[in-house]
Amino acid sequence: MNLEKYYDQGVEMIINYGPNLILALVTLFVGLRVISFILKLVDKGFEKSKIDTTLRPFLHSLVGTFLKVMLFISVASMVGIATTSFVAIIGAAGLAVGLSLQGTLANFAGGVLILIFKPYKVGDLIDAQGYLGVVKEVKIFVTILTTPQNRVVIIPNAGMSNGALTNYSVMDTVRVDLMIGISYDASIKDAKDILMGILENDSRVLKDPAPLVAVGELGDSSVNLHVRPWVKTPDYWDVYFAVLEECKLKLDDAGISIPYPQTDVHLHNIEKK
Repeated sequence: MNLEKYYDQGVEMIINYGPNLILALVTLFVGLRVISFILKLVDKGFEKSKIDTTLRPFLHSLVGTFLKVMLFISVASMVGIATTSFVAIIGAAGLAVGLSLQGTLANFAGGVLILIFKPYKVGDLIDAQGYLGVVKEVKIFVTILTTPQNRVVIIPNAGMSNGALTNYSVMDTVRVDLMIGISYDASIKDAKDILMGILENDSRVLKDPAPLVAVGELGDSSVNLHVRPWVKTPDYWDVYFAVLEECKLKLDDAGISIPYPQTDVHLHNIEKK
C-alpha cells in the first residue's frame, strides 16, 4: 500500500515538475552555449576596439559571470524555486562588498577608465598628483611612474582618473620656459641679443615656432627676461638644462650680472629739536 502511495506521488511529481525540469535543463544547456558565443563576440569586439590587453581578461570574466548568474536564476525560477531571496542576497552581498571596498573599487573604476580612454600610456612623461615622471606601468588599481630622480612612484588610479593631469608626450613639440633675471643697470638689448644667440646656435631649438626672448617682469631686484625656445618633446630636459647653464656663462662673459634679491634701505637724519 505504501509502495503504491509513493509510486503515485512520484508519478504526480513527474507530471507536475517533469516538463519544467526538462525545459530548465534545455534552457541551461542552450543558455551556456549562447553565453559562450556571446563571449567570443565580446572578445572580437575588444580586439577591434583595441582595449588594453590588461583589461580584456577581467571584462571577459565580468560579462561571463553576470550572464551565468542571470541564467541560473532563470533556470531556478523555471523549476519552481523562489528567486526573490537569491536576488536579495546577491544585492545585499554586493552592497556590503561595495561599502567595505569603496577605495579599492574607486581605484579599480579609475583603472578601467584609464585603460579604455588612454589619457596616457607607458612611456609618456606626465605631471599628475604632484609628481612628474615617465609612466612605467598602468595597472588596474595603480599607475607606476619613474621620476627624473629615478624614484618609483605608485599612484592610485582613482586620483589619476579624477584629478588634473598634464601629458607632455601627447604633442610632438613642447615649449621650454625659462626666466633669466638681469640687473637694472644692464642693457636689456645686449642681454636679449646674447640669449637669442644661445637659442639660435642650439640645433635642438626649432625655428618654427620661433624662439622668444622678451621682458616678462620688472621684479624687485631684477629685470626678468622670458626665454622660450620650442623643442621636440624628447629633447625637453636636455635643452632646459643646457640653455639654462649657457645663459649664465654667456651673461657672465658679457659682464651682465644676475642679481641677488636685495632691498634698498633709506636712512633719514632727523634732527632733534
